[in-house]
Amino acid sequence: MSELLNNRDHRIATLKEIILHLHRGEAPAQVRARLAHLVGEVDANEIAAMEQSLMADGMSPEEVKSMCDLHAEVLQDAVAKPQAPQELPAGHPVDTFRRENRALEGAIRTAREGVGVLESVADQTYPAAERLTVLAAFNALMDVDKHYQRKEHLVFSILERHGNTGPSKVMWAKDDEVRDLLKGAIEVLREENLSGAELKILAPTVLRPALAALESMVYKEETILLPMCLGLFTEEEWGEVWRDSPRYGWCLVEPATGYTPPVATLPEAPIQLPAASAVAFPSGSLSFQQLIGIFSSLPVDITFVDAGDRVAFFSEGPDRVFARSRTILGREVKHCHPPKSMDMVERILNDFKQGRQTVAEFWIQMQGKFVHIRYFAVRDEAGAYLGTLEVTQDLTRLRALEGDRRLLQYDEA
Repeated sequence: MSELLNNRDHRIATLKEIILHLHRGEAPAQVRARLAHLVGEVDANEIAAMEQSLMADGMSPEEVKSMCDLHAEVLQDAVAKPQAPQELPAGHPVDTFRRENRALEGAIRTAREGVGVLESVADQTYPAAERLTVLAAFNALMDVDKHYQRKEHLVFSILERHGNTGPSKVMWAKDDEVRDLLKGAIEVLREENLSGAELKILAPTVLRPALAALESMVYKEETILLPMCLGLFTEEEWGEVWRDSPRYGWCLVEPATGYTPPVATLPEAPIQLPAASAVAFPSGSLSFQQLIGIFSSLPVDITFVDAGDRVAFFSEGPDRVFARSRTILGREVKHCHPPKSMDMVERILNDFKQGRQTVAEFWIQMQGKFVHIRYFAVRDEAGAYLGTLEVTQDLTRLRALEGDRRLLQYDEA
């Protein structure tokens, strides 16, 4: 066994050294040849371990992300390919990810065909019909956001339990890159006055790169991420992914039926305590059931991060602005955000801990909503830092209010 472990460690070290040559500017073809000669086949876990080791040595996640596509290119022939994908029950979380990827591949082909038509109508002044057809195809592809959110908030949370933080740092950044490219393509296609000649120029520079980036992520998931997770996650952990997936929704296709998760991971009934049980506060007391009801009724979303920077609690109201799943409980909060936001999150936490600040406030416009986000330092009576409270609220309706309402009037539910 120790010989096998040593061989694996040696293979990861060799793989890392060869990939470093790629970062130093060596041609991909030369790196690929060296891989074939010195490493042979590597599995998904070894690739993840190699990239994580690069970051542990001080390489920034941004540099690893920027080279991620070249990593995939040179490793394509070295990745050990199973005879057939592992068979799983219909409706298993990985089965659903795979079905969505097949649907995405079909949608990419449709979009690519439409782009080809755009490139062929450069003689038309304003090819509106062709442009709208391609716009519809790209709008459909934006459904991938649900696929990515399940991966980022559920799969990555559990990967981190197993000591794998690399995928959440690198792959999440690549997901955001895909999102940005798709949004950029959609923004271009919404321009009504684009001429055929302009569209012919934009097709290879804006539209096709977005499709290629999305297609590349499908490949990375199928050959690296999903096989690695299948080798690491327990059945109970897959049950957690299955349980919390509906919070984020499905991409292009609905899950099949047939998978039965372990009983321990089925949705839990509310904990029942004796009616007389109450939590005493200086200003009154509340039963446990009353506390659940209050947190579920608040018109704001609440998330509490403890003094160790781990997610300890979140409210579960019916209309959360940002979906939360129970897999994030205990997760380091910096990993709950896109890599581009990590520095800001860490700065807020450090400022709160050091007593330099007590509130951080943001507002964003998202999908037609005006969202207000505030972070509060939580301290005890002596001023000791206990954690950070995040409060998020959709202010769209409140900002539109005018005049007075002095008479009772119930709004529609």
